[in-house]
Amino acid sequence: MSSFRRFNCSIDSSYSNLVLMNQLPFSPDINNNALASVFNYTSATYKFYWFLSIVEEIELGSKEIKKENIFARMIANAWYPVKYFKLSFGSQDYISELINDFFNSTSITINDDKKEIRKRLLNTKESSILKKLYHLDKNVPHKFLSPWYKGTKSAVYEASQRDYDNSIYQLFKTHIIVNQNWYDYIRLNAKIIKDFIYWNLALFIQARNPNTPDVINKLIKQAKRKTLTKQRQKFWNVYLEQKPNTKCIFTNEILDINNYHVDHFVPYSFVSHDLIWNLVPINSSFNTSKNNKLPSIKKHFKDFYSLQKDAIEMFGESMPKKYKEEYLSVFPDFNDQRHIDFIKFKDIISPLITVAHNNGFEFLE
Repeated sequence: MSSFRRFNCSIDSSYSNLVLMNQLPFSPDINNNALASVFNYTSATYKFYWFLSIVEEIELGSKEIKKENIFARMIANAWYPVKYFKLSFGSQDYISELINDFFNSTSITINDDKKEIRKRLLNTKESSILKKLYHLDKNVPHKFLSPWYKGTKSAVYEASQRDYDNSIYQLFKTHIIVNQNWYDYIRLNAKIIKDFIYWNLALFIQARNPNTPDVINKLIKQAKRKTLTKQRQKFWNVYLEQKPNTKCIFTNEILDINNYHVDHFVPYSFVSHDLIWNLVPINSSFNTSKNNKLPSIKKHFKDFYSLQKDAIEMFGESMPKKYKEEYLSVFPDFNDQRHIDFIKFKDIISPLITVAHNNGFEFLE
């Protein structure tokens, strides 16, 4: 039985209390050791998304599952991490390439939810899309069964159909049939099993994105992004009331306190947080076009730093405790000095922008 450390994290409303237990739930009706070892030898994300998609189908009551439904779920589950957060799945992984292909050849957008993505992939009239989905049939369906069966692809197919009491599912050309003992076990323990999958997937992806922050929270699209209303009302509105001639660091236009946006200097889709030291008031119309593009250290950092520094000095001791703590997260001596050093701040921001650019984020023109 595998063991892994306890981990608490908020991914989305469905996984708001991700707590991985010291072991998967035991059952005398299944091969527990096989289940615990399904991710022991992985060089791509296929197994994680394959198993996750099967669990989701079982949650809906499906026991005989078409492969194309599983493949479409695999793409839908991986879509947001690839297209929005631009995570790398490694050089041996074809899922990212498939997603980029579907993004360029269909009307699926970056922000479509999983249900919509599955619907468009499965309901398409283009045979080429189904053919591309079936690329995922090459290895993962039979290799996932390696803890149960060894041998060639055809041998695993035959063994899964013959020895169905042992195997998690029986393999056929167009579908799988989840065996009753595993079906009952997975339905009963679906939440814990999905936590197990996501934890192992996070470890796998983090190893391939060592400089990317907060990978665990980039695996699932949040049901709803938090607004920046509090940061606007309690921080930047207070500042702009005192500094009415403040200019947007991107457009050089004076900001209207009644019509400006609070935005992330380094895009949220990379940093995955709303900490005040990365937020800046900007021109509302410009923010619409900025999207998740990267600022230039050479062009924009000096003005960003000056605005942050001036806001800190304006607040002084009256700065809300929450925001003091957020500055403390990157400036350990902030409470003593109420100051952010230009060079230290640049040393924090520059690597984030460099890594984000290397991951595929574009610079502002």
